[in-house]
Amino acid sequence: MIRIFADSSTLYSPGEARQAGFTVAPLSVTIRNKTYREFDEILPEEFISLIDADHLPTSSQPSPGDVLELYEQYPGDTIINIAMADGLSGTYASAAAAAGMCEGGQDITVLNSRTLCGPHRYLVENAVRMAQAGAGAAEILQRTKELIETSKSFLIPSDFGYLRRGGRLSPLVSYVGAAVRFAPLMTQTPDGTRLTLAGVKRNFLHAAEAAAHTFQAMGVNADWRLYITHAGAPKFAGQARRLFGALFPQTPVEILPLSPVFITHGGPGCVALQAIHA
Repeated sequence: MIRIFADSSTLYSPGEARQAGFTVAPLSVTIRNKTYREFDEILPEEFISLIDADHLPTSSQPSPGDVLELYEQYPGDTIINIAMADGLSGTYASAAAAAGMCEGGQDITVLNSRTLCGPHRYLVENAVRMAQAGAGAAEILQRTKELIETSKSFLIPSDFGYLRRGGRLSPLVSYVGAAVRFAPLMTQTPDGTRLTLAGVKRNFLHAAEAAAHTFQAMGVNADWRLYITHAGAPKFAGQARRLFGALFPQTPVEILPLSPVFITHGGPGCVALQAIHA
């Protein structure tokens, strides 16, 4: 049997993932000297309410031991673990290390999604659909790799300091970001391991328009999926939704709350705009 694994970058809790037909290893956040597994022991709204100037959070990926325990629940099965972008998290490394420790590890493939959140969610959902329809592991991996190449993500932070402290920025961008007082538009580097500056706009809507114009140039249409994920910013998410509705009237759009781990690095109020071919 083919089993699909992932992590909570998919914005699924472990329980929701089980209902959807796959297994999630949750990432964790630590704040006020207490550690929580995201979407399992703490939800995004609760997490945002705990953040203040004196209580800045940190995050951690699942340990290899945690992932190994999950692998060992399915001896003899073929496992495809679609992990959050390597470099933005150590989740891929933990999943790969656990596969090397597992008896029967030759039946485990760990795939670097090179993305996160909305597109990551779609990759996993599509892999589950394929497995349930009887597709083989090679076919699922091939299709997932093809879809990975179509993914594009933008982030519009409201507080650049969270990204700078998290160390996910290229050095030049980290320096420039300290002076930004408008709406910086961030995107992943080509290898997916860091965030870099795609532009600086006057306000959120102008930044969202710049991201949407990139999606138009990519040919986004009814055969794609668009995602708007946000950290307690429903007003901005609504603006982006109306913009996408006007420019991409046939394209499915999903709005989701960002995970506590992503909020740790993007900061409260940030919004991610993402596209992937379906």
